[in-house]
Amino acid sequence: MNSDCSAIPAIEARELVAPHAFFTRRGGVSTGSYESLNCGWTVGDNIENVTTNRARAVTIMGGTSEQLLGLKQVHGTDVIVVDTPWPHGATPAADAMVTARSDVVLSIITGDCAPVLLADGHGRIVGAAHAGWRGATGGILEATVMALRSLGAQEISAVIGPCIHQPSYEVSNDVREAALQKNISSHNFFIPGRDASHWWFDLPRYCAARLASCGITVTTLPFDTYASVKEFFSHRRRMLHNEGKGGLQISMIRARL
Repeated sequence: MNSDCSAIPAIEARELVAPHAFFTRRGGVSTGSYESLNCGWTVGDNIENVTTNRARAVTIMGGTSEQLLGLKQVHGTDVIVVDTPWPHGATPAADAMVTARSDVVLSIITGDCAPVLLADGHGRIVGAAHAGWRGATGGILEATVMALRSLGAQEISAVIGPCIHQPSYEVSNDVREAALQKNISSHNFFIPGRDASHWWFDLPRYCAARLASCGITVTTLPFDTYASVKEFFSHRRRMLHNEGKGGLQISMIRARL
């Protein structure tokens, strides 16, 4: 590992036996509002900087830029089973990936949504999911677990990475109604907001409950992207404070040999 890469903070969870990392916003080369490890292609940052940032991050995983796979995330429920890697420019639209291949690195890009990394008990079958409120209520997490099991995964563990937490996440009635339509007990993840049409939503706890209902072990990391200005990018923070354009962080996982 070179000196540039060794300075990149990476958060790991002992509950996952597969190589993985939740990255912060620190350790990259981007400047201004993208400072510094912006890994999002589509947010207006200099493409060369994004390329360098992603290359630095994947090196932490023992991988190369050619092995790093991402998605066109659309807040849906489609899951890609990675049998054959795709070239840059041919990225599929989906919100989760699973694989048993050890020669690829799966990645998820987030600003406040939950990055969810999953692995079987041996770390040889892995998955990565992007869970905002639309995807989570729609069933992206259950679909990811189902795809992992289709590859033979057993004793699956999941870790919910840095995302927006309830004290920072006020939503309107449509979010609550979407959750209640799936399960009436979802009211437990909402507390009253500023008025009768707004609620504070516990996205990570909601995701954890959806995953637990599938019979898997779930760990939630205690990092609130909105509240941690120096550590994480936050789309909501930028919008509420009229900060303009900004970056996105990346989370990665790969199967063990």
